[in-house]
Amino acid sequence: MQEKMRARAKDLLSDGSVKRVLAWKKGDFPTNPEPAFFNTVQELDNMVYDQFCSSNLSNIMIDAAKCDGKTLVFLKPCDTYSFNQLSKEHRVSREKSFIIGVGCEGNVKIEEMEEVGLFERCEICTKTNHVVFDELIGEDVKPRNGKNRFDPVVAVEQMSPEERFAFWRLQFSRCIRCNACRNFCPACNCKKCVFDNTKYDVQQKANVTPFEEQLFHVIRAYHVAGRCTDCGECSRVCPQNIDLQLLNRKLIKDINELYGEYQAGDDKEAMNPLTHFNMDADPEPGIVHERGN
Repeated sequence: MQEKMRARAKDLLSDGSVKRVLAWKKGDFPTNPEPAFFNTVQELDNMVYDQFCSSNLSNIMIDAAKCDGKTLVFLKPCDTYSFNQLSKEHRVSREKSFIIGVGCEGNVKIEEMEEVGLFERCEICTKTNHVVFDELIGEDVKPRNGKNRFDPVVAVEQMSPEERFAFWRLQFSRCIRCNACRNFCPACNCKKCVFDNTKYDVQQKANVTPFEEQLFHVIRAYHVAGRCTDCGECSRVCPQNIDLQLLNRKLIKDINELYGEYQAGDDKEAMNPLTHFNMDADPEPGIVHERGN
């Protein structure tokens, strides 16, 4: 599939259909390919695609929308949901994008003892169809009928309030405020973040108190609530292995239970549950409070 992708990219770049290509290039090691723009046919010789190409390229298309001409981007099935959501928010330009959907068998990582294993997000992935594309290369894979993505959320919900607080406090205590989760998240794409405010201490990398760490991650989770496609980039790029996707999934689960099942990015036209109010269907605040989770 890699050779087909490279050949098609060269054709489109050569005939002027696109001005640049957004894909993955060889990294320092075979196991860490990096997102990259390719501006010439010769540069495309360094383009790669394999199961280590984990990066969701949709958020990089925000920068591509500011460039002249069309950008060819290769998107895995789950990535297209993020692109659709960004398109709905007018953060990317569909007209300036040439999307080639590529087949995906799940992304892998190097685990202990140098063994290769699937990312957790890929083990439970059901987003195996491309929801937006101009062309397709490679076949979509069947959903992996294994774990339920909300099982870990239920396990945390069943803890006592004290246990839940201790659980999340331990998770957030590992945070070094590198901002990787924020920078790679397609939904967390504000030009200026409230946590970049130089008037307060929230901008610093190492926090003075645990409260600052908790504040950062809780606010970030609520910021993307209803817009998170559950792509898992936040957990994937965290150098401290904080289970940030678990926090986002808690909010996704609550939204599904309170407002009906909703998949961000699935439908470009559908309104997000938290951006409008349905007088006949939406729950009263008291009902939400009574859930107790």
